[in-house]
Amino acid sequence: MSHMTELPDENRATELRNKAVDQLREDGTVVSPRVEAALRQVPRHLAVPEAPLDDAYSTYNAVITQEDEHGNHTSSVSAPQIQAMQLEQADIHPGDHVLEIGTNGPNAAYIAELVGPDGQVTTVDIAPAPAERAERFLAETGYTGVNVVVADAENGVPEHAPYDAIMVTVGAWDIPPAWTDQLRDGGRLVVPLRINGLTRTYGFVRQADHLLATSTHVCGFVAMQGAGSHTQQTMQLPGDKGVTLHFDEGLPADPSLLDGVLDTDRAETWTGVTVANQEPIGTLQMYLAAHVPTYCSMSINPDLATGAIGPTNLGFSMVAIDGPDFGYIVVRRNPEKKNAEFGFHAFGPGGAGFAERLADIVRAWGTAHRDTSGPRIAVYPAGTPDDRITGDRIIGKKHSRISISWPTA
Repeated sequence: MSHMTELPDENRATELRNKAVDQLREDGTVVSPRVEAALRQVPRHLAVPEAPLDDAYSTYNAVITQEDEHGNHTSSVSAPQIQAMQLEQADIHPGDHVLEIGTNGPNAAYIAELVGPDGQVTTVDIAPAPAERAERFLAETGYTGVNVVVADAENGVPEHAPYDAIMVTVGAWDIPPAWTDQLRDGGRLVVPLRINGLTRTYGFVRQADHLLATSTHVCGFVAMQGAGSHTQQTMQLPGDKGVTLHFDEGLPADPSLLDGVLDTDRAETWTGVTVANQEPIGTLQMYLAAHVPTYCSMSINPDLATGAIGPTNLGFSMVAIDGPDFGYIVVRRNPEKKNAEFGFHAFGPGGAGFAERLADIVRAWGTAHRDTSGPRIAVYPAGTPDDRITGDRIIGKKHSRISISWPTA
């Protein structure tokens, strides 16, 4: 009798799974037949038995599986859309050896489908709970050949290296040497990497000692724990308790130069650069963050802020600091034209000139770079000398130097 009651559920799961994959084909996330077949094959709902079927197969939403005492998400089963996006970037072939960093089960099963019986899949997590969850799921669904490892993936998993592809499913701030070293030359690293506080999932190809990005997508991920974790530094804007600044690549050399900055007149300038309501602005954000002096983002508590400051979005706005000058981006929407124009507010002794300087950066993006596929990103080991690196900007991290260059349209 029990068998009868289970069946409709499985049928419904299959139906929801196929519907999600159909959606991903329609929106252009899934392009290769191999990735499509893997997504249709794996019963991902079995990894999150506590979640309703509709949540397990929600095309664009993750299922949170673990939180810390502050309510921060420490583990999740990513949305099918994000997993499909990364699987397409990884370009996995039958027979490949693949390492997955950050585990929860379904993604390792997708990879196992893609590498086939002659391939090898290793999945690693720093925490025992996600690894146990993955192990249980993989056993239940018959993917018993996957190596499940509990370790800090800062050092990769040397015992199963080298890999044809490494897929990182947690947000990283840096790329430790092991990830490049354990990749075959020409191998692919897919990683959600934070540069200037902006996370994108990059598809890199290893070329001797460095990595070159061949694809980029905007995304959000649970942050890496362990040796590779990186906490953004925050500070209150001097003189305004309501304004918190978040720095990803380090604080300004002398924050005290900003004392009293909001007591100066607010300069306002508009760029003449507009974007349509649905137009993605990922490349603009990246361009701005890479070209302004000290970049950070800002969040505002409206109950405490003085009112001199007036960003468009209280939760997140892009900010630039240059000594005593402080500026941030603003947006004015035009409902008739269904578009929005970018501008800047700036404070400080050189406020008006600073606002204009920032506006010129957006104008440069608008004329030369908005219609390109975005920046060319390459990752070199930390000790690499400048003359071995090509690029307009170099961002130094602990293990790597990241070069960013901008093709012109």
